[in-house]
Amino acid sequence: MGRWAPGARGRLAEAALELYVERGFEQTTVGDIAERAGVTERTFFRHFADKREVLFDGSQHLQDVLVSAISGAEPGTPPVDVVATAYERAAELLEGGREHSAQRSRVIAATPGLQERELLKLAGLTSAAAAALQERGVAAPAALLAAETGGTVFRVAFDRWVAGQGEDLRGCLRTTLAELRGLTGS
Repeated sequence: MGRWAPGARGRLAEAALELYVERGFEQTTVGDIAERAGVTERTFFRHFADKREVLFDGSQHLQDVLVSAISGAEPGTPPVDVVATAYERAAELLEGGREHSAQRSRVIAATPGLQERELLKLAGLTSAAAAALQERGVAAPAALLAAETGGTVFRVAFDRWVAGQGEDLRGCLRTTLAELRGLTGS
């Protein structure tokens, strides 16, 4: 297959996850991934900085959707509701990919270096959400609190969803947010 064959990025991401599930992250090389995807190692590095990053393909798009949803929210909507709705919109990107997400989560859970990368990506998502709230006029402490709360609700809902607890991710988000509101009496 030629190095410019269409779909290389998606094939690389799919091949990487398959190999990480089959062999483990540490036992898989970039060469293995490239070979499985039918491209060269050089092509791999045109798409991804390293073999960890391939598991986080799409994270920038997720962040862009989240920020766009926050920016486009109805004026006067409480910040926590803005963030909750934005995460529901972002969740649409993951719907239909529960098994993929579950496999990815298991690989990350088994690899400390991937756990670290996941935490960095989630922190970036939270920072972007807080910045978008501040652009809407929400004070910095409140924006950060709403963004952190939304991120925590998303993580709990995501874990439930990949564990098969709930029909869809958006439903898991709503359930988790309702539980939080019950805990806080709001």
